[in-house]
Amino acid sequence: MERLTGLDASFLYLETGTQHLHVCALLILDPAAGGAHYTFETFKTELGRRLPLIPQMRRRIHEVPFNLDHPVWVEDPDFDLDHHVRRIEMPSPFGRQELADLVGEIASVPMDRSRPLWQMHVVEGLEGDKIAVICKYHHASVDGITGTNMMMHLCDLEPGLTEPEPAQQWQPETQPNDWKLAAEAVVNLPNKLGLVAMVPKTLGMVAGFAQRRRNNQGGMALPLTAPRTPFNGAISPDRTVAFTETDLGAIKEIRTAFDVKINDVVLTIVAGVLRAYLDKHDELPDKSLIASVPVSVHDTCQHTAGINKVSSLFSHLSTDIADPVQRLRQVAEANHDAKKEHSLVGADFLMDWSKYAPPNAFQLAARVYSSLKLAERHPVVHNLVVSNVPGPPMPLYFLGHQVEAMYPFGPVFHGAGLTVTVLSNNGDLDFGFIACRKLVPDLQAIADAVPGVVDELLTAARDLG
Repeated sequence: MERLTGLDASFLYLETGTQHLHVCALLILDPAAGGAHYTFETFKTELGRRLPLIPQMRRRIHEVPFNLDHPVWVEDPDFDLDHHVRRIEMPSPFGRQELADLVGEIASVPMDRSRPLWQMHVVEGLEGDKIAVICKYHHASVDGITGTNMMMHLCDLEPGLTEPEPAQQWQPETQPNDWKLAAEAVVNLPNKLGLVAMVPKTLGMVAGFAQRRRNNQGGMALPLTAPRTPFNGAISPDRTVAFTETDLGAIKEIRTAFDVKINDVVLTIVAGVLRAYLDKHDELPDKSLIASVPVSVHDTCQHTAGINKVSSLFSHLSTDIADPVQRLRQVAEANHDAKKEHSLVGADFLMDWSKYAPPNAFQLAARVYSSLKLAERHPVVHNLVVSNVPGPPMPLYFLGHQVEAMYPFGPVFHGAGLTVTVLSNNGDLDFGFIACRKLVPDLQAIADAVPGVVDELLTAARDLG
């Protein structure tokens, strides 16, 4: 048994009927590329054999009575692999758009909290006899780094399947006693008073932000100052997804030519496609869009418990600048300032605050905010989330089959109904776009614009030489 940290639990508390806080990944596998012979039963058997390497895949949520404290992870005594791994046989040919529609349907369904919070849908019938695996995990159980680490336990560096080792009979742990959990929560209530100590720290941080602005020292983009766009409103439960890829070598060439970071190039690409999309719809604001950019703090935070170790910074995307090179330079400068100020906040700030979050109040606030559509009644906090996750630089074999592509999809939030997640994968950069279908019905148009924006930046980079 292990208690969720406040940050991990917050992804449960913030979930509503329209705001789903799971993450998805679409893997395209090519069994013909030197891997193992594919059958669904062999695939499922190999996954089951590896479960001891990933104990969290057998854990479920167990709530404390009356939500007096954050819930705990417990091993599911009724764990059933057949519930988590589903086979989908599609009529051939089954192309990219049909696959994107299927991912969107799966992403639109909330997860069953009475079971371990993950699923895999294995899709057969793709063009070229390829297989798709749609993975779905609740954000309470993974972040970018832990999700990648979990995936590595399911992958090998060589094709084919290894000989299975004799598996020990798994016995779930004893289930917790609810009265004991409630008593422990009552005893620990005085510890929640640590919240009081966070107030002066937070006020001092805000004062520092204000002082740096008065001194024109720059810093992060300020939340609640973003312009409103069509995807900044209350979200519905339905999701739409799109995906594309580009050559990582081209991205590195752009980075080197302009002496910027990979993340600067990624944000500039996202800015370019959004600028084109909003301009086409006559919705391009005069002010720059603001992106919330998750930042992993696994290596710097002092907290050892928990799964999600992440902070966030706000960055200007310079969508108000037409010239792509000038936009890239401005994004790089804005990111530099944002990172400097973010480092002053500290890696533990978000986790320190979240551990004091009262579950009932947190959940009630999320439901009221959602039901009253308050995201449409206050200034826009940020326009979208853009996450750049480092992935494998070499070929991987997922349960014996070569990974051709790996497209990630994060959650979307009220007030920011679009999320872009980017993952490097064996020389490619795979882009996953997910949005509220009501707010962005033509998401594929944004994904389709990526190659043109990359070519524009690459041409400018080569012109420097």
